[in-house]
Amino acid sequence: MPLEPKNVVLIGAGHVAFHLGKALKRGGNKLLLLINRDQKRGERLAFELGCKFSTDFKAIPDETDIVIIAVKDDAISEVASKIFCPGKVVAHTSGSVPMSALGDASDRLGVFYPLQTMHRGSEVNMKEVPFCIEGSSNWNEGMLLELAHSVSDNVQVLNSEQRRITHIAAVFACNFTNHFYALADEILQKNGMDLDILRPLIRKTANNINNGHPKELQTGPAKRNDTKVMQEHLDMLESISPELKKLYEDVSESIIKMHQK
Repeated sequence: MPLEPKNVVLIGAGHVAFHLGKALKRGGNKLLLLINRDQKRGERLAFELGCKFSTDFKAIPDETDIVIIAVKDDAISEVASKIFCPGKVVAHTSGSVPMSALGDASDRLGVFYPLQTMHRGSEVNMKEVPFCIEGSSNWNEGMLLELAHSVSDNVQVLNSEQRRITHIAAVFACNFTNHFYALADEILQKNGMDLDILRPLIRKTANNINNGHPKELQTGPAKRNDTKVMQEHLDMLESISPELKKLYEDVSESIIKMHQK
């Protein structure tokens, strides 16, 4: 049975709002309005999405089914306090913020969390993105599930605690990993080289996860507990950066402990 299209109001004009707005339209839903306090940025995104724009948080149309607050985590409560639309589902897109942060924005609250890193300049295949859904009632949850299924083939119901745990795991898997890429880039640049030499290795390492468990895929001197090689690395890092030397020691120790179990 085809899903019933939803009338959606989107609040925010950042990376998540950009990708989510496009995906919602592709899914057959109607974007009634985009609201953003920065008029220039909001108008630009509204034009791209082909919907109306307003800076007025109270301008939510009567025919709205779902309001999605796609702003930074620390702005969710502030934005929610500016709207009041009982009878309409109001949801935020954060992985770490509880549903209660929405306060009294509506009597129908929820979470619509796309578990993916998003940048405006890069494509995101939303059909593959896990959408983590939570609702303050079965009816609210059902509405958000229908909306998520119009966008993605990977939709899951997670409560607030499960979502917080997933977000912590995502920080390790994505944010910390990307930081390590940045550190590797700095090491290479300081020595007259370029990150391009590591890009094939980075791609292969990321692709390996499709065929096994990360613990079983671990390689490197710490996995082998090769103290000679690790000491050589530490001696080199001493002159490059004492902070990186400490980080190398801590991460290597963590790998050693995991593989000694």
